[in-house]
Formats: sequence, structure tokens, C-alpha cells
Amino acid sequence: MANPKLLTISGSLRKGSYNRMLLREAVAAFGAAEVTEADLHLPLYDGDLEAAEGVPEKVQHLARQIREADAVVIAAPEYNKGITGVLKNALDWVSRVPEGAFRNKPVVVVSASAGRTGGETAQFMTLSCLTQLQARLIPGAAVLIAAAGDAFDAEGHLKDATSRKLLADRMTALRAELA
Repeated sequence: MANPKLLTISGSLRKGSYNRMLLREAVAAFGAAEVTEADLHLPLYDGDLEAAEGVPEKVQHLARQIREADAVVIAAPEYNKGITGVLKNALDWVSRVPEGAFRNKPVVVVSASAGRTGGETAQFMTLSCLTQLQARLIPGAAVLIAAAGDAFDAEGHLKDATSRKLLADRMTALRAELA
């Protein structure tokens, strides 16, 4: 597949977040692709809203982006030892869209965190949610960027060669799933 469609999803809304930096590094390691960044500015999941108005168009758009992508890379930041509300809300909403947007979709989850575990708990929780959504999780060593404030240079590139290699290996495995 020459230029696969790659969807990136950041669990952080902040434009300058470490997880957005990590996604840019993942895209570069993935290689040539048609890249789309998902917008998680969604209403909070509310069953009453869904019952009254149906699934919001912004959520349906996100589900279409996931379905149409050949592969997805999710950056799962860790807030207070868990998955961010933004990411969990998006996964909860997408689970309400018929035909399972993530079903059998090749997905890699990466994390960057200012803390010392690199977002390990958030990544575990995200993987657990994606398992329920029947995503095809690509196995490999976890990409967990700890002390993220010091992990990127002034241009937003990972400084550590080991981290760059882990990320490159995961992106190579994701691309191989599309062959």
C-alpha cells in the first residue's frame, strides 16, 4: 500500500502537548501516508442526549474517520494515574455508533507523560477500552515516554535513541499490517 490512510488521535486537546509531539514523531516513523488528525472536541457522552437527538454529527464524523483509515495511532496521555476524560469520552461515544468503527482496525497506542512511568496506566486503560471495541491491537514493546518535558528537543523531536527505535519498530509493525 503506497500511501495508506493514517488517523492520529491525541487524548490531549492542548496543541503543544507532549502526546501531539509523540504523534508527529510516530507519523514520521510510519513513513509516507495520508495523515488525518482526529478532533476530540466532542460533547460529553450523555445517554439522554443520544436518546433525544441521536449520535452527534461530530461523533459520527470521528467514527467515519476511524472506519476510513487504514490504521490508527492513539497517543494516550495520563492524567491523575488514568486515561484522560477527553479520550475516554471519545471512545465511549464511538462505541455508540453502529457497525463498530474500531472493529478489526489496526491500532497502536503510545504515551508520553511528565511523570516517571510515561503514561503506563493510561496506556493500559486505553488498550483495555480498545479491546472491548474489537480493535486489532498491534503487539510490541510499549512506547512510554517518561519525563516528557525533557524527552523532546526544541523542534519537538525525541532526544533518546532507544525511544526513537521503539517508536520506529511499532510504526514498522503497524505498516506491515497493511501489506
